Amino acid sequence: MSRQDLSLPQQRRFGQTSRPDWWWLQPLVVFLGLGAFVVYSTWAAFQGINYFYGGGGAHYLSPFYSPEIYGDSGHAWFGPKPGWYPEWLPWSPAFFILWAPGGFRLTCYYYRGAYYKSFWADPLNCGVGEPRKCYRGEHSMPLILQNVHRYFLFFALLFIVVLAYDAVWAFMFTNPETGHNQFGIGLGSLILTANVIFLGGYTLGCHSLRHIVGGCLDRMSRKPIRRKAWDCVSCLNRKHMLWAWMSLFWVGFTDFYVRMCASGYWTDWRIL
Repeated sequence: MSRQDLSLPQQRRFGQTSRPDWWWLQPLVVFLGLGAFVVYSTWAAFQGINYFYGGGGAHYLSPFYSPEIYGDSGHAWFGPKPGWYPEWLPWSPAFFILWAPGGFRLTCYYYRGAYYKSFWADPLNCGVGEPRKCYRGEHSMPLILQNVHRYFLFFALLFIVVLAYDAVWAFMFTNPETGHNQFGIGLGSLILTANVIFLGGYTLGCHSLRHIVGGCLDRMSRKPIRRKAWDCVSCLNRKHMLWAWMSLFWVGFTDFYVRMCASGYWTDWRIL
């Protein structure tokens, strides 16, 4: 099937519009919000320290570093920094895993529309002039690579399982006298649990998952189980933007909380 670039039907200079409302406010807020998260998450990933808190017998692992493939917390799957890791590269356990959740969000259908507008002005907003004369869509390089979102989904689902395990483990505290683990509740336990809930709501409401469970069926009445799954995903999908922002903020705050406790600036509040 042949494709061609389409000229925009109405040409406006960049930023030109007759809209009297504050049309620039939404893209500005999105730019500041996403920009702040990118800056903080990049900084946190390069730290490579203070991502695990074990004070008071707690087991809090930052979601930016989970699962910990290699690391120095004593809970890494394969031990400390491997000998084959290049010495000239900055070291951080986060480098082994952040590509998966980062790629999932980068290619997300909602986030595409958000950062296309706020970072690329494509378009800046409805009825506002943009800095280009034609529309190419996502059928050519490099934006055609956005289609890998459906594959990143499977990685994201696995990460929900891992983070759920971390949340359960956050309710287990090591008794300093016996050395055994016992149930307890700390503020960090609740923060890590809320992180799984928000990320789960965002991931399980994904457009690609909605298509997988039922969007490809012609008659869902013949598949009652898949119809129920489709209804559940659709329910979350209706608030996909809200889930996207809540999970984005909370995953960053969870890392910040663990980091502050591990650095000694904050003390985890033990509830039980």
